[in-house]
This record gives sequence, C-alpha cells and structure tokens, in this order.
Amino acid sequence: MRGQLQALGVPQQVQEILLANILSTEIVDAADGERLWSERRRLFFKPTAGFGGRSAYRGDKVTKRVWQEILAGDYVAQSIMVTGDRVIGSHEDPELLTFDLRLYTYGAAVQWTAARIYQEQMTNFRTPGGGFAPVYSLPDAEITSEIEGMVNPPKSAAACCLNNCASRR
Repeated sequence: MRGQLQALGVPQQVQEILLANILSTEIVDAADGERLWSERRRLFFKPTAGFGGRSAYRGDKVTKRVWQEILAGDYVAQSIMVTGDRVIGSHEDPELLTFDLRLYTYGAAVQWTAARIYQEQMTNFRTPGGGFAPVYSLPDAEITSEIEGMVNPPKSAAACCLNNCASRR
C-alpha cells in the first residue's frame, strides 16, 4: 500500500496517518486459503461487489461450507475493528451505545460519512438514542498546508484529506 500511496503523490505525513489507521485488507485468493482459514478469527470477509452487509461474514462465524463459497467468489479479507462505545443519558442513569463509522461511496469518492449508533446487536433505528449521526471532520492545519502547497496536487491528495481541502481552491 505504501508504494501505491507514493506513486499517487500522497504527502508523507498523510501516508503515515493512512497506513496507521486503515485496516489491513487483501483479496481472497484460493492459493492463500489455508493461511486465511487459520487467521479467520481476526478477519471479516466481504464480497468485492457487495453492499449493505450482504454476504459479509465474520471469520469466527464462518462454516466450512461458507468458506468454500468465499474461496470460489470474489471476496476481500479485512482485519476486524472493534466497535466503539458511547455513553448517553445522565450521570445517574448512563446508557451504553455502540457505534461504528460508515463511508458511503460512489466510484472512488466518499459521498457521505455517518456514525451508526445502536445497542448490543440491535443495528436498527428502534434503539432509543440510536440511528445515524453525522460525522464532522476538522481540518488538520499541517496536512492542509502541505497539500495546498503542492503545485499540482493529485486527486488522491484531496481524497486523503478528510476535509477535502485540495479541491476547495
């Protein structure tokens, strides 16, 4: 991934942030099947052309039958990230909600970022205080100035900068 970021002209500081925070993802290849099976408990398997969690599997829940479908299909294996928690309510009556971040994309561009907030495994909108919440990004002054200082910033630099600063010229 580092080589791809360098080839795209992504500034070094942005590369370090991306490499430290983006989950490891690889295309599932039957040649790597034995290794991936042994590492499955820390992986999540998603179809390359999927959406909305369809045909996506946590590795620790995968059966041998489903594993054969994953190997035969077009899937990626991604490291599992533990969801975050948020406390709502009062000090006297706190309530723990889980959240995860969702990036909605079209082509190579992020269209919308949202936090999905829910309780336990209930990922619906009936959880009091749950549902979707907006995610606001704050500019990083050093990254913004580095990208804006580039003579011809690559399109990837704008995509890497959360507040899309390079495209606001």
